Amino acid sequence: MIDFIREEIGVRLVGQYPWITIFFSFLLGGFLMPFVRKMAIRKNLVARTNRRTSHVGKVPNIGGMNIFFTFFVSFLFFAIPPVFFTTFTANELDSKSQFVLVGLLCIFFVGLMDDMLEISARKKFIGELIVAFIIVVMGDFRFTYFYGMFSLSDVSTEFVWLSYAASIFLFLLLTNAINLIDGVDGLATGLGILACLFYGIYFQLADELNLSLMAYTLMGALTVFFIYNVFGSRRKIFMGDSGSLLLGSVIYIFIVSLCQYNISLEKCGQMDAPLFMNAAPVVAFCTVAVPLFDTFRVMVTRIKNGRSPFLADKNHVHHLLLELGLTHRQVTLVLVLVNLSFIVLGLLGINFHNWMIGCIVVAYACALTFLLWRVVDDHRLRHPGLLSEKKINGSDKK
Repeated sequence: MIDFIREEIGVRLVGQYPWITIFFSFLLGGFLMPFVRKMAIRKNLVARTNRRTSHVGKVPNIGGMNIFFTFFVSFLFFAIPPVFFTTFTANELDSKSQFVLVGLLCIFFVGLMDDMLEISARKKFIGELIVAFIIVVMGDFRFTYFYGMFSLSDVSTEFVWLSYAASIFLFLLLTNAINLIDGVDGLATGLGILACLFYGIYFQLADELNLSLMAYTLMGALTVFFIYNVFGSRRKIFMGDSGSLLLGSVIYIFIVSLCQYNISLEKCGQMDAPLFMNAAPVVAFCTVAVPLFDTFRVMVTRIKNGRSPFLADKNHVHHLLLELGLTHRQVTLVLVLVNLSFIVLGLLGINFHNWMIGCIVVAYACALTFLLWRVVDDHRLRHPGLLSEKKINGSDKK
């Protein structure tokens, strides 16, 4: 019976309208969320208050559990054919793509262990590295083309080790960038919803159904969490590392798929195809421009000040906007709109050379950063006592 329903709904309906899975995922997540919250409170799986937190009371911090289960069940139910999808390292459905799902399962448990037990940064990094090996090496989800960077283009054969190394580095960068940006209500989730909407539409138009389903089902799961996290005053729940690491991992899959898909079009001589992007890497990175640039900016600032780039502080972009007096919702809205502007900028330059549109995007990011620092410095000059108070008491979650 289940197979019949799945075949009828999956092949006939979802095959034509994959975005419908957003509603299925949303309804499933909405049904499960109250049970997840009750279990978290009963088991005392709540965010611990300290000098860097802003919440009061017992707020569950395992929202990632609801996101993961909703996403996994929805995707596996609708995937056509089950589980398998194109990795673009070959021109056929690749059974190795199942390792990607294994990797996502593992990264979820790495994050969940940190949420429940607060494991050390070293242990968490080792866990992320193992997951990167599963997805990149065993699942073969990696970059095989460098677009002339380091005087290299195709690295699928002679410099295959560089392909693996660069892909693992990007995986670690993305998962931690999304984790670090998860500092105010709805921010990481809002950025994730925006990215999933972009990739869902693109892969749907590219007829890569399972990648599109992956984006849409995750989008539905994230939307449920967003409502509880942002608007649930007495039903609030935090994503936790289980959710942010999962989100970063899935976005890595989307970025690699987008780049490799366009390379496959180029190798097949289909550069006149409507969906071909000459600047695919830049467009892909624009979908997560805010967390990537913020991570880079914060680390450079720490090094400049003679501190370890891995030492936590309150210099992230959401910290600075909160310092200016914006609420959590306002910070989320501003940064999601900024990230949207990056996506639009990238799409306007899809036919440009990667280096050209890349320089434009970096210049735009630097201009926004300079503007933010000018506003923050001016605010600190006009309110010198406020900065000291924030340093003593703290004001937010991360």
